[in-house]
This record gives sequence, structure tokens and C-alpha cells, in this order.
Amino acid sequence: MKTLEDLFLDSLADMYYAEGQLVKALPKMAKAATHEPLRGAFEAHLAETEGHVQKVETVFKAFGKNPKTKKCPAILGIIDEADEIVSDNKKSPTINAALIFAAQKAEHYEIGSYGGLRDWAKLLGHEDVANTLEEILEEEKAADAKLNELAEECNELAQSGGNDQEATAKSSFSHR
Repeated sequence: MKTLEDLFLDSLADMYYAEGQLVKALPKMAKAATHEPLRGAFEAHLAETEGHVQKVETVFKAFGKNPKTKKCPAILGIIDEADEIVSDNKKSPTINAALIFAAQKAEHYEIGSYGGLRDWAKLLGHEDVANTLEEILEEEKAADAKLNELAEECNELAQSGGNDQEATAKSSFSHR
């Protein structure tokens, strides 16, 4: 019979795998972005994601376990879909809106997962672990908020068929 701790550790292994996959996917997304602030956001979140990998490792150790991964079909599906979205929108004014759309799917998956893991850690009496998971959760929420902010301009550019060079020129002109 599985215990809540077993479920927690199994789900943590899933997230450890997911974070590792995102460390590989984020540089591709940054490279595909044509909107410089979006590229910068992906690069900044890559550094955070590498930190998440380390934090998840410390959570395993807090439970007296070696870090292990469990293949996560959900994140693989999200990343495959992101790859398809990028491929379908390359060299299009929609590329940045498409990247944000794909990235937010990953963020929402992580937010849901880390929220549940944090709650289970509290129930298991691991307040230190719950705090570490809360740190990750807050970083994921902040990344999602940043993507929401960037979506406003990127979605408008996608809708108008414009590109970032035109938007920069208009922005520079309007500030004179």
C-alpha cells in the first residue's frame, strides 16, 4: 500500500524530470523568440529553472533519498506541442505570441504540481521542504506573470501582422 510520502516522492521525481526537460527546452525557446524582452525572460527563467533542479535535489535529500527522475509524459507533451507551435509559426509575426502560449502551459503545469507538493510536504511534517517548494512555486508564478505582461505587446504584434523592428521604431518615434 502506498503512503502519502510515497506519492510525494513519486510526484517529486516527476517534477525533477520535468525541470530537466525544461532546462533543455528553454534555450530553444529563447533562440526562437524575436522579441528581445521575451528572449531575456526565457534566459532569466532558464537560470531559475536550473536552480529549481538543485532545490528539488535538496528536497529528496531532506527525505533521506537520492534524487531520481520519473519520465513525465505531461511535460513531454507540452514541450512537443511547443516545438510544433514554434515550427508552425517560424518567420511569422505570431512567433512570440505562440512561444508565450506554449510557455504558459508549462508554467501552469508547474504551478499546479508545486502547489500540491508543498501541501503534501506540510502534511508530512516537512515545513522546511514546504518552504523550499513554496520558493519554487513563487518563482513559477512570477514567470507566468512576466509572460502575461509580455503577451500584451506580442499578441498585438501578432494580430496586426507587425514585427518587433516596426514596434521599436514606432516606440522610439512616439517618445521624441
